Amino acid sequence: MIDAGRFSPPAALGRLNKRALLIGAVAALISVAGLFLDRTQFFRSYLVAWLFWMGIAMGGFATMMLHHMSSGAWGLMIRRIFEAAARTLPAIVVLFLPILFGMEELFPWARAEATDDPVLQVKAWYLNSQFFTLRAFLCFAIWGGFIWALLRLSKRQDEAGDPRLFRKMQSFAGPGLGIYGLTATFASVDWLMSLDPHWYSSLFGVYFIGGQAVAAMAFAILMVAFLARREPMQGTFRPQHYHDYGNLLFAFVLLWSYFGLSQFLIIWMGNLPEETAWYLHRQQHGWIWVSLALVIFHFAVPFALLLSRKRKRNIHALAKVAILLLVMHWIDLFWQAGPAFSDHPGSGSSGYPIPHWLDLTTLAAVGGLWFAAFTAQLNKHSLLPVGEPHLEEALEA
Repeated sequence: MIDAGRFSPPAALGRLNKRALLIGAVAALISVAGLFLDRTQFFRSYLVAWLFWMGIAMGGFATMMLHHMSSGAWGLMIRRIFEAAARTLPAIVVLFLPILFGMEELFPWARAEATDDPVLQVKAWYLNSQFFTLRAFLCFAIWGGFIWALLRLSKRQDEAGDPRLFRKMQSFAGPGLGIYGLTATFASVDWLMSLDPHWYSSLFGVYFIGGQAVAAMAFAILMVAFLARREPMQGTFRPQHYHDYGNLLFAFVLLWSYFGLSQFLIIWMGNLPEETAWYLHRQQHGWIWVSLALVIFHFAVPFALLLSRKRKRNIHALAKVAILLLVMHWIDLFWQAGPAFSDHPGSGSSGYPIPHWLDLTTLAAVGGLWFAAFTAQLNKHSLLPVGEPHLEEALEA
C-alpha cells in the first residue's frame, strides 16, 4: 500500500481556503445589505446561487458513485475531489435555510393569493410549505446517509488496504445512484420547476441532473489544473488522465444536450398550452438570445473543442473549456429561473435577461463559503485513495 504522506495536500490549498472564506464573508455582508434594500430580489438571486454550488457538490457525489459502480481507473485520481465535494453537504444544508425564509418571494404556490388559483388548489396537497420543507430535509438525509457510508468505507480502505472494501463501495454505489436520480428529480421539481407551478415536464429532473454532472466534472478539472502545478501532484497527473476527464466532460455535455433537446421536442410536438408557455417566456424580452447562447456555448462550442485529442491531453486548454461550461451552467440556471420572476421590476426578474448585482454578490457569498468548506475537507486527507488496490495502475496510465 502506498504511504499516505506521499500525497499530502499542498500548503497552497490552505491559502486558497482562507481567501475563499474572506471573499465569502465580504460578499455575504454585501448581500445581507441587499436583503434590506430589496428582499424579493435577494431571495431570487440567492436561490440561483445556491442551486449552482449545490449542483457542483451533489454532482460530484453522483459522479463519485458512478466511479465506484463502474470501477473505472478514470476516477481514482480525482476521487478525493468528489469526496471532498460530497462532504460539504452539511454546509449545503445550512446555506439552504435562507430559502425557507424566502418561500413567499420565490414560489407562487406559497403566497396567500394561491388559494384563488384553481390549478394551485389542486396541487396544494403537494406544493405547501410544510411538505416542501419535509421533502428537502428527507433528500438531504438520504444523500447524507449514502455519503457517510461510502466515505466511511473509503477511509477504512485507506487504513487497511482491504480489497474487499472495493466491492462493498460498489454495492452501495449502484442503489445510491438510482436513489439519487429519484430524489434529485423531486428536488428539481421543488426548487426550480415549482417557480412556475402551472408548468410540468417529465424530463426536467434528468435535465437538472445532467447540468450537475457537467458542472461537477468541469469543477474537478479546474481543481486538477490547480493541483497539477504543485507538489506532490506535479508530474503525477499524466496526459492520459486529462484525456479521460475530457472524454467524460464531453459525454456529460452530450447527456445534458440530449435531455434538453428531448424536453423541447416533446413539448413542441405536444403543443399543449400549459407546457409550451414555459418555452414561449424564454423567447421573449431578449431571453431568446440567452436560449441561443446556451445552444452555442453550452453545447456546440464545447462539443467542437472537446473533439480535439490534443486539447483533451492539455490540462490548460481543458481548463478553459471547463471555465466556459461553469459559466454556462450558471446562465442555464438563470435562464430557467429568471423568466418565472418577471413580475418584479429591475434586473433579470424584470422580464429581461439582465443580471442584478445581487446575482453576483450572492454567487460570491455562497461560493466563497462553500469553497472554503470544500478546501477544508480536501485538506484533511491524502489527495489520492492510497488503499485502493488499482491505484498503482492508475498512476502508471
